Amino acid sequence: MVLVKSLAAKPWVWSFVGALVVWLATIAFTGGHGAGGMVTAALSLAVFTVIVGVGQMFVITLGPGNVDLSLPANIGLASAVAMKVMAGSDAMIVVGLLAALACGAAIGAVNYLLIWALRIPPIIATLSASFIIQSIDISYGRGLQIKPPPGFADFTNWQILGIPVLAILTVLFTIGAAIALQRMIYGRSVLAIGQNIRAAWLAGVNVGRIRFLTYTLSGALGGIDGALLAGYFRGANVDIGNEYLLASIAVVVIGGTSVAGGKANVPGVWGAALFLVLLLTMLNTFGVSAGVRLLLTGLIIVGVITAAGGEKAVR
Repeated sequence: MVLVKSLAAKPWVWSFVGALVVWLATIAFTGGHGAGGMVTAALSLAVFTVIVGVGQMFVITLGPGNVDLSLPANIGLASAVAMKVMAGSDAMIVVGLLAALACGAAIGAVNYLLIWALRIPPIIATLSASFIIQSIDISYGRGLQIKPPPGFADFTNWQILGIPVLAILTVLFTIGAAIALQRMIYGRSVLAIGQNIRAAWLAGVNVGRIRFLTYTLSGALGGIDGALLAGYFRGANVDIGNEYLLASIAVVVIGGTSVAGGKANVPGVWGAALFLVLLLTMLNTFGVSAGVRLLLTGLIIVGVITAAGGEKAVR
């Protein structure tokens, strides 16, 4: 009983409970058919949301107003860069991944430099940057027909006992992110800035450097996500990252990270990503239209943000 109460007090638990409820509702509707395949598919697709979600989580944890709206454009450009560098050759896979990582990191760094140099809110700076990135991507990647190297495409779809290898690697990555957040100076500095930026500065935290590193990290994760998406879907696309603007913010909020900053929740990102993927699967199974799917997703996010805001006000 004590264990149940302890788990119930942890915000990340509810995202997993929601995912479980949605999965059970779907298999009940289908009579139990495809239950295992649904889990495998959910893990495969959730990976991409988790990767960018972790980057977005670090940014949002910096405090009110911090958000990276350039991720969709970042993902699209990085996917084109990766495919062009790889040029369909297995020998160029590592170089292509590094190029995508560097592309994303550069975008993240420029995002922060815009915020710092122009003294404009992050939401404006990253949104403005996204338009520039999209323009570059259109001229660079529009009509790009290069397929990923066979080895890379196979890797992004590789499974062991029904579990995607990318999901296993992403779990290891998120464990590392959680350790960094709670045990390393960088992660503790991010939390401190989100709780009170002036107090963090007075305590000796290099606020500018930490914010720069955080936006660069978010950009780098968007870049590597673009490369992996191109491998998984067998090619780059200008619009390949469009859905991750809403999704990257949704998994952070639903997963228990405070929109007011200073409180992050890594496990919740996984639970929220699985919940959103399984919710989409359930709504598709029920034959719900695309408009209703978007409406329900939006209502869920608004509800969670409202609940989180209410909790903050009580404290």
